[in-house]
Amino acid sequence: MPKALIAMSGGVDSSVAAYLMQQAGCECVGAMMKLYRGGTDEVPGRTCCSLADAQDARSVATRLGMPFYVFNYTADFESKVIERFCGEYLAGRTPNPCIDCNRFMKFELLLLRARLMGCNLLASGHYAQVEQSGSGRHLLRKALDSGKDQSYVLYMLTQEQLEAVRFPLGGMTKQQVRELAADLGFWNAEKPDSQDICFVPDGDYGTFLERRLALSDSVGHFVDSSGAALGGHRGHYRYTVGQRKGLGLAFDSPRYVLSKNPAANTVTLGKRDELLRCECVLEDINLIALDSIEQPMRISVRTRYRQKEQPGTVTQTAPGTLMIILDEPQVIAPGQAAVIYDGEYVVGGGTII
Repeated sequence: MPKALIAMSGGVDSSVAAYLMQQAGCECVGAMMKLYRGGTDEVPGRTCCSLADAQDARSVATRLGMPFYVFNYTADFESKVIERFCGEYLAGRTPNPCIDCNRFMKFELLLLRARLMGCNLLASGHYAQVEQSGSGRHLLRKALDSGKDQSYVLYMLTQEQLEAVRFPLGGMTKQQVRELAADLGFWNAEKPDSQDICFVPDGDYGTFLERRLALSDSVGHFVDSSGAALGGHRGHYRYTVGQRKGLGLAFDSPRYVLSKNPAANTVTLGKRDELLRCECVLEDINLIALDSIEQPMRISVRTRYRQKEQPGTVTQTAPGTLMIILDEPQVIAPGQAAVIYDGEYVVGGGTII
């Protein structure tokens, strides 16, 4: 009988994933990763791995007759996710910490823990699908429920990891998951999904960075493309490329954040046509569907999580670098992930530089 470690968050998705793995004939063990210390800034329904979440996960595991453990990974989360997040923002980029959490925590450290516990599988409540091609290669496919698809934040999975992971919800809709949870008597059947970033539950990244890094005297200048001053701001890290609202300045037409210069603490503003780009370069790439891209390849791409896929062409310019040329210009923010698709399947992705 295969043995599976179930990554449980206390939410409805991972709870139903645990049940489905049992129904598939697996011996299951539930586990929660304690990642974030939380504290007085916890906002119900918007944080993760809180004491209440652990209690919810344990109640489901008990109902299913599964052992359940909570593992403390707060130190690893600090160094691998939060510190990277802070460093990227201070460098003027726009990071996605959920991707780092999946890469370094859930599918690296938790998979290692699973193997130490004698589990050959790791299951989670992500909405995605894993298939195996005729050649034996493991492929990452979009979820059936396009509104919940999480393949974007899983593009970094390796062949070894894809062989071991299971996503039982990939062929279900969110409504079906909630209905099944209600039928099973899981009290968290209607529990809201977590929102925003767990360690910045109020969404105020600027204040979080100032508190954590003791930043002070961060006043800088908005400038236009020629370098002329337009007004003051409270720190370049409070703004992201493409941002229009919350600039605190009045113009005769909308202005957007075009770029940031951390060394000078300036934020360049301009009109939308100055913001859009057709080309982007990716580093720190991971390819899933193939080993390398030998020739220019027609693909679709997301340069943001919930963005509609955009058609374009990808070329591998070096072993660890991809060049994407989009058919139509888009907002492209350095630090974000660009994920490449061939129809329903993830080709791969990387970090926009």
